[in-house]
Amino acid sequence: MTDQELVQKAIEMQRFSYVPYSHFPVGAALLCEDGRVFTGCNVENAAYGSTICAERTALLKAVSEGCRSGWTAIAIAGKGSDYCWPCGSCRQMLYEFAPNLRVLAARGDGKFVEMELSKLLPNGFGPQALN
Repeated sequence: MTDQELVQKAIEMQRFSYVPYSHFPVGAALLCEDGRVFTGCNVENAAYGSTICAERTALLKAVSEGCRSGWTAIAIAGKGSDYCWPCGSCRQMLYEFAPNLRVLAARGDGKFVEMELSKLLPNGFGPQALN
């Protein structure tokens, strides 16, 4: 799958977002080395702290389907004019499973940029820190 196709899957997931408060739909698509793609969208809640981001939705779907390794890239797409980067909580959750994950951050017009997760979360806290 090309990066552009992965970004397109993330864009398509925006339509499933539940965003009555922010009105900012976000979609995500997580690619695994075996070719599987796990998608997600953001789901808001009146108790704002219970809201879940699109990338964590995709991550939880992957883990719940038994895919805990071999993640190669995640595309995150928002409707705004700026690139849609993962929040701190999402960076931490992704780092747990794939510190060197390629992150494709897309903006509303479909253009995207790439950065390695370890650059977005330098000196990240992962399982190795518990040894």
